[in-house]
Amino acid sequence: MLTAVVGINWGDEGKGRMVDLLSEKNEIVVRYQGGNNAGHTVINEKGKFVLNLLPSGILRDGVVNVMGNGMVIDMKHLVGEIDKLREGGISVSPANLKISDKAIICMPYHVRLDCLEEERLADKKYGSTRRGISPVYGDKYMKKGIRMADLFESDDVLRAQVTDLLEYKNLIIDGVYHSSTETVDDMMDWLRTYGDILKPYICDVCEYLDNAAEHGMNIMFEAQLGALRDIDFGIYPFTSSSNVISAYAPIGSGIPGRKIDYTLGIMKAYSTCVGEGPFTCEMFGDEADKLRQIAGEYGAATGRPRRVGPFDVPASKYGVKVQGADDLALTKLDILSYMDKIPVCVAYDVDGERTTVFPTGDKLNRAKPIIEYLDGWKTDIGKCRKMSDLPENAVKYIEYIEKAVCCNIRYISVGAQRDEYIEK
Repeated sequence: MLTAVVGINWGDEGKGRMVDLLSEKNEIVVRYQGGNNAGHTVINEKGKFVLNLLPSGILRDGVVNVMGNGMVIDMKHLVGEIDKLREGGISVSPANLKISDKAIICMPYHVRLDCLEEERLADKKYGSTRRGISPVYGDKYMKKGIRMADLFESDDVLRAQVTDLLEYKNLIIDGVYHSSTETVDDMMDWLRTYGDILKPYICDVCEYLDNAAEHGMNIMFEAQLGALRDIDFGIYPFTSSSNVISAYAPIGSGIPGRKIDYTLGIMKAYSTCVGEGPFTCEMFGDEADKLRQIAGEYGAATGRPRRVGPFDVPASKYGVKVQGADDLALTKLDILSYMDKIPVCVAYDVDGERTTVFPTGDKLNRAKPIIEYLDGWKTDIGKCRKMSDLPENAVKYIEYIEKAVCCNIRYISVGAQRDEYIEK
């Protein structure tokens, strides 16, 4: 069984929490795109963990975790992440973590270039996390990347590769940004320092996953961010630099000839967004501050306050479609328990016309939210474990969303702990 767990909206939907829960039923968990530019927060009996690069299955004993060829890996960050997990009592070894030899390395100069470009853009910035993601993906497609497999080359071969690449990069750093250039020695020291630590984890992931699929093992593919941050189908150019949609999972993992059997889409009971770009349903002022504080809506990777708003029907319906979701998990329903009336963005007004079709380009910039209100339930639902335990208005809210986005909601999260959920 090949299962994809993906975000329906702008990201931060609670995918890590659901992957942690569902990893009990899967022998392998794979991250297939992105880098350390977003985070998954997981709370379980061992504590609270923030994962930027590692698959969320790393927190589950007996699960093998794979970092696929579609990822871009900042090795220094990864080594630090592994160290933090070990400090928290989590075992990380070549037995439960495998890194694709085809994955691209996110170099220190990529991080520098990301920061320099955001500073140059000033008030026109894209809202980058300044982790080097756009520059490294750009280099990947310009065939100017260093792959994990290159770490096994001799010093002479690797140095020659770094020298050629750095000659090109320094032309940009100096000529465009008028900043101090990088040195080959520094880059080689960085590659060897962190590469030598990670070498035991690097392998032919393609062969490993294909054999696992051939033998009928259960494999879960974990996405970063959500459909609206996909480089092709998201709110371009305010997107990530990779394909986050489920259709890319076999490609970014290393088994492009395989097909996904089941896709679970994750979305919150309200909307959140980190970074720049159009966010039609956004709330402001005291109402937004209260929701943000009660929900703890701050970025797992950056700590930035998340923009918040009501559930967005056009955006979510679009996300369900492009992700090809078979079922949905609705997270953080418990957060809405304080509201007397619950706002829902049921449609957009675009140039005086009402629509539930998610627009592209400047039409999205001109879109205005059409808000309707549903009755709240005003009671704690954290101990509910069956649909019949939920208040009537909470059930009505779930049923309304199901009908609006044309997809069944299978899981409902009513708290942050591993067991605080309902399976419908």
